[in-house]
Amino acid sequence: MSVAGSYNCVTKTPMGDQTSTFTVLDNGDGTFSGVNAGAMGSMDVEDGKIDGNKLTWSMNMTVPMPMKLEGEATIDGDTLTGSVNAGAFGAMPMSGTRA
Repeated sequence: MSVAGSYNCVTKTPMGDQTSTFTVLDNGDGTFSGVNAGAMGSMDVEDGKIDGNKLTWSMNMTVPMPMKLEGEATIDGDTLTGSVNAGAFGAMPMSGTRA
């Protein structure tokens, strides 16, 4: 099954649970593009890589403060499980289900 799709996600952050829609667009060459859109705005995926069913990417957050986020997740069927590393704030668990 392809990893491409939209996932309804929850990321457990120091500011509470943040819900978002994480969209994965498979570029067909081991990379992906996409966006993570939630109540605090949207962030474009940068440097998205696909290795089997594992995704790695980065995003530049601007709200509530500028910060580079590093994400990694595994897709198992319709389930996304992973984390987003927010520098000094550490890794924040992220989970989701294909929409």
